[in-house]
Amino acid sequence: MSPARPGNPDSSTDLYLGAAEDYARYRQPYPERMLADLRRRAGVTGKGRLLDLACGPGRVALPLARYFSEVWAVDQEPEMIEVGRARAERQGLTNIRWMVGRAEDIEASPGSFELISIGEAFHRLDQPTIAERALDWLAPGGCLATLGCFSLLRGQEPSHDVLRAVVRRYEEQRWGALFPSERPSSPPRGADHDRQELTAAGLRHVGTFEFPHPHLWTLESILGNFRSTARLSRRVLGDRAERFDADVRRALLGFDSSGHYPETLRFGYSLFRTPQSGA
Repeated sequence: MSPARPGNPDSSTDLYLGAAEDYARYRQPYPERMLADLRRRAGVTGKGRLLDLACGPGRVALPLARYFSEVWAVDQEPEMIEVGRARAERQGLTNIRWMVGRAEDIEASPGSFELISIGEAFHRLDQPTIAERALDWLAPGGCLATLGCFSLLRGQEPSHDVLRAVVRRYEEQRWGALFPSERPSSPPRGADHDRQELTAAGLRHVGTFEFPHPHLWTLESILGNFRSTARLSRRVLGDRAERFDADVRRALLGFDSSGHYPETLRFGYSLFRTPQSGA
């Protein structure tokens, strides 16, 4: 892996190397009703510009592109940008400017953006720097939104206990059950932490909004979703990848032989507005 910023192993520039296609295919899209709610609360006009930071393969940029005159989609992993650009071309979207680079290094004139979005990636960024620069990048009354969804391993369905047991075994093998201190620790994350960082810089918290969404997992989509993560990608598992897939299949089919596993996905976003607006 390439070097990460000190104290933040999630910031390395190849954290998702080899996972971009699985990310695009198996990460569940943000519900349209959530994105519509975001557009309404943020006052999206259809004429402004969107800045999507740590954009991945375009999970936010692609569905929102038609509501903006231009989208800047930025990610430091070239593979993610390549997959996102290809998906945009297939969808006939021509107003997205794809950029490989660090979010913190973006050069943009003051007031350039109507909305800044960060989908499940604020923990990977230099948070104080991004919060401070967002105030400059946003137009008066503009907004920043952090979007997210609880992962499979944080779900509350009985099948999730089965999955956690399998994953725990593999992570203990990787890091060593006797030496848990050797496992890298990620920086603080979550809606409460994000709110503290962003409001400390001067952005006003408008609110946090949740959107439960029913979903039916299959064995293939669960394994694909795992492959899309930094923890369980094929690159991370290495020669254990096929054995991991077989163990997940065996455990889930032993729990429910149908091969279908319902869940209510917990999507949500937090919205912040520049202090120039009293709305």
